[in-house]
Amino acid sequence: GMAATPSNNGYWLVASDGGIFSYGDAAFHGSTGAIKLAQPIVGMTASPSGKGYWFVASDGGIFAFGDAKFFGSTGAMKLNKPIVGMAPTPTGQGYYLVASDGGIFSFGDARFRGSTGAIKLNKPIVGMAVAPNGRGYWLVASDGGVFAFGNGARFFGSTGDLRLVQPILGIAPTNSNDGYWFVAADGGIFSFGDARSF
Repeated sequence: GMAATPSNNGYWLVASDGGIFSYGDAAFHGSTGAIKLAQPIVGMTASPSGKGYWFVASDGGIFAFGDAKFFGSTGAMKLNKPIVGMAPTPTGQGYYLVASDGGIFSFGDARFRGSTGAIKLNKPIVGMAVAPNGRGYWLVASDGGVFAFGNGARFFGSTGDLRLVQPILGIAPTNSNDGYWFVAADGGIFSFGDARSF
């Protein structure tokens, strides 16, 4: 997993054992590198201040470092599908976990706005992003299919009808709330709404 600092002048990389690598202005706040984990780390996200971060394991276990607070986890639940990602609320006082079937788990001030948990998906969900206005979220599948929930997350397009060279791995919203980018396994970028290509 990877997370950028609020300044965009640094980032963290996390390995499946929770070892953390900091670059630029990304400060080290702790890791699970020396802990025996029940399940591998599958994602991370920074706190809004950039002075902390969360790791999430495939069982939904949460590890909070720095000013990132623990609000709950699915570590003790029997999940239908593994957790594949997480996203914080804009306040940093909560977060969402998403499973590969699109099941959503809300903690802290994160409000549940819908899921694909009861829908038969063409491809598994691989990531999610919270709308910067906090009033919705997007789920993205490995084929680039997008599912928008809440009145703050609008649909701007997808790659669901394209033949991709490599699967989609994640989604990131624009700060304006009017677009998003996808990243594919080969580093390919897809832009929608007001998301610009560089």
